[in-house]
Amino acid sequence: MSLEEVVDYMIKHPAALRMGSGKIANRTHSKRADVILAKSIAKSKIHYTGLMEPVVEQKKTPKILLFDIETSPMKAYVWKRWKENISLEQVISDWYCICWSAKWLFSNETMSDCLTTPEVIKEDDSRIMQSLHNLIDEADIVVSMNGNNFDIPRINSRFIINDLPPTKPFFSVDVHQVVKKQFGFSCNSLNGLARYFGFESKLDTNFDLWKRCVEGDPVALHYMEMYNKRDVDLLEEVYLKLLPWIKRHPNIGNIIGTDKIVCPNCGSEFVTTVDGKFYFTGVGKYQLHQCSKCGAIFRDRINLNKRNQIKQIAI
Repeated sequence: MSLEEVVDYMIKHPAALRMGSGKIANRTHSKRADVILAKSIAKSKIHYTGLMEPVVEQKKTPKILLFDIETSPMKAYVWKRWKENISLEQVISDWYCICWSAKWLFSNETMSDCLTTPEVIKEDDSRIMQSLHNLIDEADIVVSMNGNNFDIPRINSRFIINDLPPTKPFFSVDVHQVVKKQFGFSCNSLNGLARYFGFESKLDTNFDLWKRCVEGDPVALHYMEMYNKRDVDLLEEVYLKLLPWIKRHPNIGNIIGTDKIVCPNCGSEFVTTVDGKFYFTGVGKYQLHQCSKCGAIFRDRINLNKRNQIKQIAI
């Protein structure tokens, strides 16, 4: 890419401004020196248009946590490979959490915690479950890939097994459910979405990695942790790409408690009225607005139909 193309790429993908210059250079097939210059230009342009302005005071900004876990396979006695019904008596050892990875939205740091070899041998994930519990307990919104069906029920199982209390309530955004409901991609996996959107793919792996991990191989455990962290970095990219499309996203304006018109998806105050465009319900008419930061289109809270008009429509 030319310098101008790299600048355009960063403006369209603000998360790239927080990535390493070498990584962006590989992704855009550009020189590292051009990427460093492009970052400076893109930041000045984004700031000028208001897209980087703080929406509210920092203390009121909702805490959005992206996270992912990797679990061990179960061990069991079986008689056949297909359609086997495994009773509790056949289970040699149940699954447990090998590692987790998480990051706060837009943070430069991707956090993680992984079992040590002695912990794997004892199948003891209490330490890493405690550290994950501490993070989840801080979050207002949790973003995951298939978290509603897998990650969240799984971590809750490990929390209660390890005698940890319930976390405080949080909103859950399951990217997999969003994609499955609103789009028609041939593949809804994280790697599939990365390919569609032109992002760097997941790290390569196979079942042998999980096998080596449950055997306590420290090299495998380290790679699993890196694999897990890459998934979370990729999840952030995909989430930000989908953000303006996410219907019924937790309302940021409601969370921060502002009376101003802000984007419900990202919380930006930089919104414009879509002239001549309205959202209609059975008896209501609402002005439409569009966010200048993430691009989401949303309706105003005020019903433009007066009370007597509503009565006439209802009749």
